[in-house]
Amino acid sequence: MLQLHITNKNYSSWSLRPWVLLRERGLPFEERLAPLSAASAQGAFRAFSPSGRVPCLVDGDVTVWDSLAIVEYLAERDPGVWPEAAPARAWARSAAAEMHSGFGALRSRCGMNCGLRVRLREVPDDLRRDLGRLDELWQDGLGRWGGPFLAGPRFTAVDAFFAPVAFRIQTYGLEPGAASLSYAARLLALPSMHAWYEAAIAEPWREEVHEQETVEAGVVLEDHRVRPA
Repeated sequence: MLQLHITNKNYSSWSLRPWVLLRERGLPFEERLAPLSAASAQGAFRAFSPSGRVPCLVDGDVTVWDSLAIVEYLAERDPGVWPEAAPARAWARSAAAEMHSGFGALRSRCGMNCGLRVRLREVPDDLRRDLGRLDELWQDGLGRWGGPFLAGPRFTAVDAFFAPVAFRIQTYGLEPGAASLSYAARLLALPSMHAWYEAAIAEPWREEVHEQETVEAGVVLEDHRVRPA
């Protein structure tokens, strides 16, 4: 059986991508979670990941690291990972790659912290540009392929790549356009996203760097997580 190595669900946007894709595609896998609090140094993750990072997928004697490589590996066994039609598939791959390598301000200023609700101290220009591009990209996909997901009627890998953004929108009260907010709400309503969220807020671990980044970004209004260990 596939083994997917991840870290804290509350923080790890990279781990969420293949996890939610596997769940939505109904592909059986075994989750292996190594908390950051217990294995914060990259060296600890080297026991299962060549890069010392997560996510990392192990399939027998095959090891695949990096979320984009994992998605492509899964696509080789499940054609439904990407849209069937070539034009939609090309668009989806382009959008996923843009998310994978771009949106730096959104990542750095609004780190994933599922259990919190935060009011940002400010929305600087670089974050505003990222939100504008996000809204443009999402509206393009929804309009071009007819929704309700980014590349058509069913959840595919491109939606998995943007799933962490839905949590960021919820945490920080971000406000892209109305169509984009509706799309984010659809992602959050997925059973797999509910399962991830419930597990995230039940985690007793805290990681100092991620917590400090959130405090620097804004004022914490609510904390839905269990008390720390």
